[in-house]
Amino acid sequence: MLWIFVLLVAGTLFAQPAKVPPKRSSQIENGFGINSDLPREPYLPWDRWWWTRMFDAGVSWIRIGQYENSSDYTSWDWVEQKRGVFAVKPEVDDYVDSLLDNGVKVQVQLMYGNPMYTGPGGKKPDSIRPKPGSFHNDDRSIESVFWAPKSPEEIAAFLRYVTWMVGHFKGRIHYYALWNEQDIGYWNYANPEDYGKLLASFAPAVHAADPSAKVIYGGQADPVSDFAKRALDACKCASQIDVFAYHTYPGYGQNMHPESMDAGAYGVESPAKLRALVRSYPGIRKDIEFWDDEFNSIPSWKGSDESVQAKYIPRGILYNHAQGVKTFVWLLTAGVDGNEYDDFGFIHGRRELPDDFTPRPVYYAFQNTNALFADTKLDTSIEIEASNVPPLRRQGRAEFLRYGFRNKNGKAIVAYWVAAHSNPGGAFAPLTVNLKLKNAGIQKPVLIDVVSGDITPLTSLDALPLRDRVMAIADASYFDWPVLPEAPSGLKVTGASITPELRWEMHGAAKAILERRLETGKWERWEPMDGTSTKIFGSGTDKYDNCYRVRAVNAAGESAASNIACWNR
Repeated sequence: MLWIFVLLVAGTLFAQPAKVPPKRSSQIENGFGINSDLPREPYLPWDRWWWTRMFDAGVSWIRIGQYENSSDYTSWDWVEQKRGVFAVKPEVDDYVDSLLDNGVKVQVQLMYGNPMYTGPGGKKPDSIRPKPGSFHNDDRSIESVFWAPKSPEEIAAFLRYVTWMVGHFKGRIHYYALWNEQDIGYWNYANPEDYGKLLASFAPAVHAADPSAKVIYGGQADPVSDFAKRALDACKCASQIDVFAYHTYPGYGQNMHPESMDAGAYGVESPAKLRALVRSYPGIRKDIEFWDDEFNSIPSWKGSDESVQAKYIPRGILYNHAQGVKTFVWLLTAGVDGNEYDDFGFIHGRRELPDDFTPRPVYYAFQNTNALFADTKLDTSIEIEASNVPPLRRQGRAEFLRYGFRNKNGKAIVAYWVAAHSNPGGAFAPLTVNLKLKNAGIQKPVLIDVVSGDITPLTSLDALPLRDRVMAIADASYFDWPVLPEAPSGLKVTGASITPELRWEMHGAAKAILERRLETGKWERWEPMDGTSTKIFGSGTDKYDNCYRVRAVNAAGESAASNIACWNR
């Protein structure tokens, strides 16, 4: 039997859906994040359908600055290729503006060395050409960008790059991280004292260039407390750190469930122990934030598959969310010219195969997690009593977890699951549990499978399915947001003389709104039109070389904007 509840919310008619309706990035104030390479030809072309999918999935934050395991267009070696000359390609500004215009907040890693200043060679070049994406750590070649700035001269050169970057993106990017996985080969195994010394110069330089900017202690590869303490001891700048970041890949290379990050995956170390150390460190900000800014469980790892990944990602995000930690999952789309092939992308990379740039199952689980739990906060006043919890034999530390969250509109949603090791193929014992909720305010409960997105009305909270995937309970009125269309993709501009032809792809039934950038930087728009192509009169002589983008529009509103395509650039 198909149940449909019809709700009247703020004068708008909503039908309780059978699937979790997507919530776009523009509809979320402060949700969860993703890592992404910036577009790069030929393996991550901007006009393929991958970039706009992050906006359609409701990504709220992004971490940029790394292309696979090499440097990206915002890294030092790309920004300063000739001594004292700093610049980013115009496309980089377009990428950043695309993120901001479509509702995504940005953190950027200011990282990697520069062969004109760092490295073991006795003579440094006066200009460089950045290496392609195929190089990776550990890279100890004489012109590697993995040599850290250590001497006063090297640090001064690095700070000139930092100051330029923060100034260039002032008003657009507000969060800057120092380096990445500095405790392993990404920095050729520099010691924590070297990192602390650089951080001591980095933090005031960022704040001086933009007093509103935030400094991130760059994400450690492992949550090792000793490394963090020694770095902070050397830095003597605890009060200037706004965010402390670390990464979690429990059991890297094998199937270990995400909750094991605090239960044995790192031996005696754990993120919980690391956060306790940082919170108690003398001089640290009382309001310091913690970010797990790289988290994933890879389907190609030993004992795993895509069904395991789709279960683990919502579990890891919500486990962190309940601890007050913001998660950035790794990675939007694989740049397969790097050293990691197609293993990590939520969306397949370009391999000249039929499924290029199509999502893995985890993408939709992530989309559901964003729609349901972004803009929520843990509400400890929501009491969740459980009875008839099965003993969970053979599951070891398979704890029964449950959390109550409340969104910005005051509506509650409860998440529960078994923190179990998940097996490939999706098999799990058919277990049940009885729940009682207090102070939730849920009158017409529905059950939500966060991985599949299925929504089922409930007449009772007895004998609820208990799984190794996140299940959620909310009121039938919870899904009160309009469903905006998916963004168009694949915008291209071709043509000769003064009439360029624009072509794009639409995803779903909606009209298109074409926009053209003016010399002021603002966008003018045409009336909604049908179809996926049009010809436009343009001079091709203005400052912006006739740059365009396109949106979809339906009765609920507008989509995010497509990629930007420029004529005669």
